[in-house]
Amino acid sequence: MKKVLVLGAGRSSSTLIGFLLNHAEENDWHVVVGDLDENLAKEKINGSSRGEAVRFDIFNEAHQQKLTDGFELVISMMPASFHIHVAKICAKHGINMLTASYLTDEIKSLSSEFEKNGAGLIMEMGLDPGVDHMSAMKVLDRIREAGHELRAFETFTGGLLAPSDDDNPWEYKFTWNPRNVVLAGQGFVKFIQEGRYKYIPYQKLFRRTEVIHIPEYGYFEGYANRDSLKYLDAYKLRGIKTLYRGTLRRVGYSKAWDVFVQLGATDDTYELHDVSTMTHRQFINSFLSYNPDDSIELKLAHYLNLDLESDEMFKMKWLGLFDDELVGLEKGTPAQILEHILKKKWTIEPDEKDMIVMWHKFEYYEDAALKQIQSYMAVEGEDSINTAMSKTVGLPLAVSAQLILQGKMSPKGVHIPTEKSVYVPVLNALESHGITFKECEITS
Repeated sequence: MKKVLVLGAGRSSSTLIGFLLNHAEENDWHVVVGDLDENLAKEKINGSSRGEAVRFDIFNEAHQQKLTDGFELVISMMPASFHIHVAKICAKHGINMLTASYLTDEIKSLSSEFEKNGAGLIMEMGLDPGVDHMSAMKVLDRIREAGHELRAFETFTGGLLAPSDDDNPWEYKFTWNPRNVVLAGQGFVKFIQEGRYKYIPYQKLFRRTEVIHIPEYGYFEGYANRDSLKYLDAYKLRGIKTLYRGTLRRVGYSKAWDVFVQLGATDDTYELHDVSTMTHRQFINSFLSYNPDDSIELKLAHYLNLDLESDEMFKMKWLGLFDDELVGLEKGTPAQILEHILKKKWTIEPDEKDMIVMWHKFEYYEDAALKQIQSYMAVEGEDSINTAMSKTVGLPLAVSAQLILQGKMSPKGVHIPTEKSVYVPVLNALESHGITFKECEITS
């Protein structure tokens, strides 16, 4: 019997653990779920005879020993900063490992130790990063192997609400980590456009968007992710004229979100005063000039050169930002307060469905002809628990675990899933679970 250990029993692990338990008997697996909250781990096991729940603390030496207890594979779903502690033990004892988190230089330095001890670690095996890598490399490699000259690559992913009759003017709710949404784009943005390096400062990011049409699913807008340039080597794109990675939202979202950016309401570097008695209306007013004769709505519109009847102002009103409702926090930074207010309207309801959309555009020369391939995928969730987000993050890990445990994939060293030996079997397996890409070709 092969043993697999899943570390972390949070919401993001539900699809993964469910998959492993559903396939445990036919494959003779034993699934151990470890979490600081043992009761949460027991919930995920749900009484399965093939599962076991344990309390696990990566900083407890006795618990660390559990990692070496005959496991064929360890899957870390813990916070990203904890992966290095797991990886060091797995590398030392030759245990295969998977995670959806970003590869770090510290973990990459363990590659030779993993390889020496006959094991592998695949990181970035989720949605974005993960499915984006694999689906992009499938087409990029095909273009290169045909001898064509690659000219441009753009890729966008969005976690959104599925189309519905709801009156939500943002057409958006939190489907993953709310804090990451509030802090999105902060720092720096850089990419390549027509052979030139381009940079967008945070205060201009949500004004620099492009409209993207995805067949069958309509129009979206995309804004740039932080650093597209790190994919030059990961995707073997040195010399490409355009390289751009971005995030998808519904059309109109970015202009409205820019209101928060221009106000300073997404700042996470200092705390506001008297938060315990602050209302939504006072929160917005704290960023505006003092004028007792003008309403907050008028001051905001004047400050940002908005029409009082604009879509942006309507979206602010729909969120309740001009209401006299208490924020409901004792303390907080502007970003923390904004997140708390948004959760009141942007928390997905039990019967609501989310949707993941991913879109790639490839431009290349076939002889002298400029051609374009668009590749796209959309997955809808079932409800607020069985979400498209949890499915598209959890299933790549799940099918990768299955392939490793069945001996059909044997990684050595530390990798992300950009090699054909990984992305081909994983993408093939994902197709049987509804994660499929369609392509359309355009000739200029």
